[in-house]
Amino acid sequence: MTEIPSIDACAVRMVNPDRVGAVRAELPPDADIAELAGTFELLADIGRLRLLAALRSGETCVCDLAAACGQAESAVSHALRLLRTARVVRVRRAGRMAYYQLADDHVRVLLDLALTHQAHTTPAAGRPVAAG
Repeated sequence: MTEIPSIDACAVRMVNPDRVGAVRAELPPDADIAELAGTFELLADIGRLRLLAALRSGETCVCDLAAACGQAESAVSHALRLLRTARVVRVRRAGRMAYYQLADDHVRVLLDLALTHQAHTTPAAGRPVAAG
């Protein structure tokens, strides 16, 4: 029986050494890649993503976020503390109240692009998947 090669497998180790060199030169430093992986790992949580989606509408206090997202205030506070440490959200204190917002426009763009990508690639009832 003849084995069929995988479509993802290359027949040679390196087709274009110049291209490989150019790609390697453009790769971010390993420390930056590791930190970004940690951020994406942090974002890979339904509860934390729900909080970030809620913060797209603007600065919100912890208790209102908890109510809007259907989570306990203690869970929301813990999640926001993690997100703040990763510089994804920022906090403003007014007395005993803590108001959170997305850290900056980069976070908003990342979240907006991810949500747009999701909407364009996930079939919903009666909605075709966008091509290409």
